[in-house]
Amino acid sequence: MRRRIMLLSVGMTTLVVLAFAVPLTLLMRDAAAEDALEKAQLRAQNVAYYVGDKDHTPDDISAYIEGVADDGPGRISVQLPDGTILGEAPPGGVEKPDSVPGGYESGKKGPPKVSAATVRDVDGGKVTEIDVGTHVGPAGVCLFLTTAQLYDGLALRIGFLIAGSLLVLLLSIAGAELVSRRLARPLEETARTAERLARGDTDARAPTSGPAEVAQVGAALNDLADRIDEVIAVEREAVADLSHRLRTPLTALRLQVEALPDRERAEELNVQVNSLERTLTAVIKAARRPQREGRVPHCDAVEVTRSRAAFWAPLFEDQGRHLTLDLPTPPAEIRLSAEDLAAALDALVENVVAHTPDGTAARITLSRERVAAAPGVRIVVADEGPGIPLGAGTRGRSDRGSTGLGLDIARRATEAAGGTLTIHGSAVHLTFVGK
Repeated sequence: MRRRIMLLSVGMTTLVVLAFAVPLTLLMRDAAAEDALEKAQLRAQNVAYYVGDKDHTPDDISAYIEGVADDGPGRISVQLPDGTILGEAPPGGVEKPDSVPGGYESGKKGPPKVSAATVRDVDGGKVTEIDVGTHVGPAGVCLFLTTAQLYDGLALRIGFLIAGSLLVLLLSIAGAELVSRRLARPLEETARTAERLARGDTDARAPTSGPAEVAQVGAALNDLADRIDEVIAVEREAVADLSHRLRTPLTALRLQVEALPDRERAEELNVQVNSLERTLTAVIKAARRPQREGRVPHCDAVEVTRSRAAFWAPLFEDQGRHLTLDLPTPPAEIRLSAEDLAAALDALVENVVAHTPDGTAARITLSRERVAAAPGVRIVVADEGPGIPLGAGTRGRSDRGSTGLGLDIARRATEAAGGTLTIHGSAVHLTFVGK
């Protein structure tokens, strides 16, 4: 957006500057030439009055021409009535006057008669010509200006014009930058807020500053976030209430199981009832997760992994297994709740216990790596058993007499946090995005 505003502003300013500068340049060019010709005409007239004023000798006229040569640009030449040319003639020569303008009569006194100046183009410039009458006949005065002399000073004027145009363009760029920042900054912050909301962080709020339209978008997004918070809170309470209401029939079921005459069968059913009760408790706890965790829970993967390894350590010791932990010292935060990560690790460790012979060693490794161009964490649960069969990660599928849900539970918990679960032989890799 900022780039488009900048391009639009610079483009419009450039068009305006060109529309103004091009005609002004042509006008300045014509004005420079006209000014130079007017000065040339005055100088030529002065020479003409000198030539026709008295009976000057050719030497007097030549000395006068040399004396006024430094008064301005151009070359001055005079053609006497007898055809003699004094000074440096212009390209193409001097045109001889045909008549005396109101010429002198012999012996008559009075001011010299001088014709109006005429301008003609010659190779390399322009010539200003004036005819003057003398007592012996018509004479001509020429002043030749080269093209460079004709437009002398125009380059400096055009330079000032270009500098002014560039200054206007720079001011336009500065103004466009200020306007684009004022427009784009709140929009960029609103976009980042929307991205945070998409990742589940409903604590994010957009700015309501800037232009009215942009502030209105931010306020609408904030209202949407508030509404999402309300809906999720209501939904969580509904799930928690429903789970809690299931405890009543579950209690009745437990009493009936305890009343069965077959004690062995009652114990088997009681184990399943206890498992169902633990599941309901976990659902209620997850539904009523503290609001301060937001929609993106997190935990220290190192601490959770260490605690789960300590939980399974007694069983591993009883079965003669060796469990090796390879954990980094500093914490490793991931976008997953401690309960969900613990459930995923328990499912994987339980698979090791259930599907490998006693005495089989296992290893849990945690390392940091890049995940989707962001800091992440990889947890590997491996054993020295025969390996996980192909398709074991599919929900409900198992060739070892189990429910086939263990790996799927771990997969779903990992993918819910934006991670992945992959199986490599007897090792299961869990990859998580860092907090």
